[in-house]
Amino acid sequence: MASQIIKAKNGIRKSLKNMKDRFKGYGFITEDGSSEDHFVHISGLIDEIREGDVVEFELQQGKKGLNAVNVKVID
Repeated sequence: MASQIIKAKNGIRKSLKNMKDRFKGYGFITEDGSSEDHFVHISGLIDEIREGDVVEFELQQGKKGLNAVNVKVID
């Protein structure tokens, strides 16, 4: 079964809520205007990100729900 990437029109711009523990390599991205969080693993990052960065990403179905992938910082 192939993984499906879910893209929004013109990309998805969100804010990084929390990189739980950078040494553990995961965190959550909260969508702007929503309380919905998306899990992000360090393997899904294109750029190094920090709490508060505005990022663009795609969603991919994982074992436990949607995961943020191809995460990159935007200006």
